[in-house]
Amino acid sequence: MASVLDTRSLNRATLARQLLLSRAALSAEEAVAHLLGLQAQNVKPPYFQLHARLAGFRPAALAELMESRKVVRMVTMRSTIHTHTAHDALTLRPLVQAARDREVNAFRKGLVGVDPERLGEVARAFVEAEPRTMGEIREELLGHWPDADPQSLSVAARCRLPLVQVTPRGVWGRSGQVRLTTLEQWIGGPAAGAAAPQGDVGDIDDVVLRYLGAFGPASVKDMQTWAGLTRLREAFERLRPRLDVFRDENGVELFDLPDAPRPDAGTPAPPRFLPEFDNLLLSHADRSRVIAPELKGRTWTGNQSHRTLLVDGFVAGLWHWEEASLTVELFGKVSKAEKEHIVVEGERVITEMAESGGPRRVRFGSIHG
Repeated sequence: MASVLDTRSLNRATLARQLLLSRAALSAEEAVAHLLGLQAQNVKPPYFQLHARLAGFRPAALAELMESRKVVRMVTMRSTIHTHTAHDALTLRPLVQAARDREVNAFRKGLVGVDPERLGEVARAFVEAEPRTMGEIREELLGHWPDADPQSLSVAARCRLPLVQVTPRGVWGRSGQVRLTTLEQWIGGPAAGAAAPQGDVGDIDDVVLRYLGAFGPASVKDMQTWAGLTRLREAFERLRPRLDVFRDENGVELFDLPDAPRPDAGTPAPPRFLPEFDNLLLSHADRSRVIAPELKGRTWTGNQSHRTLLVDGFVAGLWHWEEASLTVELFGKVSKAEKEHIVVEGERVITEMAESGGPRRVRFGSIHG
């Protein structure tokens, strides 16, 4: 019978995989690969995600990877923007193509008379001539299909092509309009001229194993939530002989890599300031391993994710940073020692992530007041 992992055991295992029990001595590129990408709807969160996880991280390390095209910003998992290594972008984007095709299908009423293959060819030629804004892509496509719905054309182009946001968009300390070209055009094509992966069984199995390495122990539904995909049970069953199997306190079957870290539930977990949309909070169907059920909904307003504070490994509050201070809003009481640790970590965030000099002040209060 499978062993049961309680919530704290799951928490510590997940934090270990997420490099949040102690800062790791990895390069920024190694960390982006290990984490299977960084959620990147906004420009700065990937930088803060790495700061919370890596020893000695400075924003320039990721910015240089962006500018050298070793990492890219593109729509992948859950139809959201992620920062991926170039290798993972080539591997992961084909795996979600079926989901992107279903997304286009929801807009079929606005695409009557539009040949999807031809649309892909027109859009590819247009963005590979030079990076374009989505507005420019839409206008180009309307020139070919004037009776189509403009938004539907935009969705179809975004979903059919592996489009990346070109720099300076996404580079720390710089700004730029979102301009797009194809992944292959931006990074120069697959390594050594090889064909891009097509999402075959080997690719899927490899991603399952890597997901468990970064987010496990996890259920099939957990990975489906992370990926925005369905029908992954077959891959897990194929890999079952190579995996350890547990159950959570609700009896849900959890899979894991045999040699993956599963620290003792009493292992100390230092405070960490996480940015909005951190994948730690988005990559499981059951998020109670990091967010207590009674706090469900406190980390979002509408469709906007808030910056969160981990204390003892669990979400314990929100934070907001202005020029004068970093404000922490706690959801409940913490010990005097924990409060002191929060201040030290907050001052570290300000010192190492500030774009200009200024006071290092951490205060406690309401972030909305």
